[in-house]
Amino acid sequence: MPSKSGLLTTMGYKIGSEAPVYCLEGSIAITGALVQWFRDQLGIIRTADEIESLAASVEDNGGAYIVPAFSGLFAPYWRSDARGVITGLTRYVTKAHLARAVLEATSWQTREVVDAMYQDSGVQITTLKVDGGMTKNNLLMQHQADVLDVPVIRPKVSETTCLGAAYAAGLATGVWNDLDELKAHWAKDAEWTPAMTADVRDREYHNWRKAVEKSFGWQEDGES
Repeated sequence: MPSKSGLLTTMGYKIGSEAPVYCLEGSIAITGALVQWFRDQLGIIRTADEIESLAASVEDNGGAYIVPAFSGLFAPYWRSDARGVITGLTRYVTKAHLARAVLEATSWQTREVVDAMYQDSGVQITTLKVDGGMTKNNLLMQHQADVLDVPVIRPKVSETTCLGAAYAAGLATGVWNDLDELKAHWAKDAEWTPAMTADVRDREYHNWRKAVEKSFGWQEDGES
């Protein structure tokens, strides 16, 4: 299904002689790389894991938002002229507030992709299953549940892409008989439920969208 909301139509999988299954994909350029930038370029933390405790030392982002458009914005905007911005700075803001803004940038970018998927499909999300290295960050997972207003579920095997490739190979070689057998292997490791009120969620999302608009138009034609 071609997207009208800034997403990509991508191949999901094809098993044997069955028809291929396609997906709507929301590509985001910078998520975990923003934590690396916070560590390596700014030197505020020594290891990526330290960002969770630093961010958890404050109750909110202090009004600061970081839009990591280091090489433009991908889905759902596709703005090559955008560049990274930090907005809402006051003397009140500390490195802990910025750490929280770093994590929240992933949640808000995901929220925008989920909204675009709803616009394309008309299917309302009920849960979000997550995978990858950033899912080890419990504070991020809670914020993701808060901004989507749905439960976030982390499986016991968090490297889902690698696991899927192994499952596909196993199906092809007869290690497993069918998809139902594979489904029995899935197990939940942790779950986070929304704890943010609707008015706070709407206000924060509104502020995020304002910050995104500030990132537009920094790259002029002909500039490198």
